[in-house]
Amino acid sequence: MTDWKAIGIGALINAVLTMVFTLVLFPLFFLGPVIGGFMATYLSRENIGFIGNPTEGAADGAVAGVIGGLVIGLIFILGFGALSAIIGLIFTQIGAVAGTITLITGLFITFVTVIIGGLFGAIGGVIGLSVREKESIRIEYH
Repeated sequence: MTDWKAIGIGALINAVLTMVFTLVLFPLFFLGPVIGGFMATYLSRENIGFIGNPTEGAADGAVAGVIGGLVIGLIFILGFGALSAIIGLIFTQIGAVAGTITLITGLFITFVTVIIGGLFGAIGGVIGLSVREKESIRIEYH
C-alpha cells in the first residue's frame, strides 16, 4: 500500500522547489525532486519502524517525482497557453504558429520534468527510507 497523502505532499514540495530553484538558482533545480521524494518517503506512515527493501522508498519517491513533474508541465502549458492566446488575438497567422510551438515546447518540457522528477525522486526516496530506518528503534525479545 502507498501512503497517497505523503506522496501528494512530496509532489507539491517537488513542484514548488523545482520551480523556485529553476528561477532563482538554476543549477540547483534537481534538489526539488530529491527533497520531494525524500519527504514522500519520510512522511509515509507505512515506513515507521520499517526495515527492509529500499526499492519501496525509491518507488514512492519516483511516484512523487513523476506527479510533481506533471504539475510543473501543466503549469508551464497553461501559463504559456494564455500567452499564445494573446499572441493569437494580435497576430492571426503568427498566433497559430506560436500556439503550436508553445504546445510542442510544453509537452517536451513536461516529458523532461517527469523523467528528471522520477529519477531524482527515487534517489530522494531511498535517502528518506534510509533516514527513517536509522531513526527506528529495534527491540529484540529472546
